[in-house]
Amino acid sequence: MKPNVAFGTPEDIESWMALVTLVRDNFPGLETAEALTEHRGHVERNVARDTALCVRDGDAVVGVLTFSPSLSVIACMAVHPDYRRRGIGSALIDRMLELMPGTQPISVTTFREGDPMGDAPRALYQRFGFVPGELSIGHGDYPCQKFTLRRA
Repeated sequence: MKPNVAFGTPEDIESWMALVTLVRDNFPGLETAEALTEHRGHVERNVARDTALCVRDGDAVVGVLTFSPSLSVIACMAVHPDYRRRGIGSALIDRMLELMPGTQPISVTTFREGDPMGDAPRALYQRFGFVPGELSIGHGDYPCQKFTLRRA
């Protein structure tokens, strides 16, 4: 059964942030209360712009994805640890691809090869055709890599 992906609403934000807080160890730069407050502001702006997608189980948000059509990027994606390997990440990316206008390449920054935290996200992005590209340093001075999906 395919997960039901919906636009995030203001009512989802508390549950959304509970999920982000739970998985923040997988997101370098979200270690502090200040960083979480800043992230909440990003989520609120994305919800208002209809660029925040989520999957719910009842009232609980169990998967999230924010994106920027103007920059053609996936800004953040996370799935609750108890809900992984159920197609939630794939469903979120599928819906984002439907909503992302044009044929501009889409990019996402994730972990570098060899980083154990990156095995699952790298494999997911590559299944969708994202190709590893330039290395960079991300939030919290964490080594990252940009992946790009070229669209026809």
